[in-house]
Amino acid sequence: MPNSPGNSPARPVVLGSSSPYRRELMGRLRIPFEVEVPDVDETPRSGETPRDLALRLALAKARVVAQRRPGAVVIGSDQVADLDGEPLGKPGTHERATAQLRRMRGRTVVFQTALAVACAETGFEQADIAPVRVTFRDLSDREIETYLRAETPYDCAGSARSEGLGIALLEAIESDDPTALVGLPLIRTCRLLRAAGLMLP
Repeated sequence: MPNSPGNSPARPVVLGSSSPYRRELMGRLRIPFEVEVPDVDETPRSGETPRDLALRLALAKARVVAQRRPGAVVIGSDQVADLDGEPLGKPGTHERATAQLRRMRGRTVVFQTALAVACAETGFEQADIAPVRVTFRDLSDREIETYLRAETPYDCAGSARSEGLGIALLEAIESDDPTALVGLPLIRTCRLLRAAGLMLP
């Protein structure tokens, strides 16, 4: 991948995501940014690992928006729940969320949260991944049903929204980037934005 362009003039920052959770996290950095929704097919490829899938999709999202906005520094991110090498995406429905949580109860799941930053005008492109190990409690069917009715986390990979009631489903979270589980690893985001030439606190 191309190296950092060094200190460049101030460029617009664009978050290539439809996620309200990533938008909220970006707001914590207190830098101006815009949001553009990338149109990317998220279907896993045959034999693709959850880690590779998350990285590919994060890069694809950043590249799609960077082509539309060549002068901007674009952030793409994706998260895939990894259960023993099998990717678990967003459930979309109550029934699928129930099935996911039943499979994950009493187990450790790795949430692969990938990040990519790209600028078409400078040729800058870098990606990183923040794996988060999440151990679920041995949940009863009643606990799963109560949680899903209360939270409706059907747009979250693995059906567990840790920033809300989903935290009650868990035994432990292990990560070196605290916001990665919510969907955007901010330590790595700051690192890649600086590498792209942006000034951050």
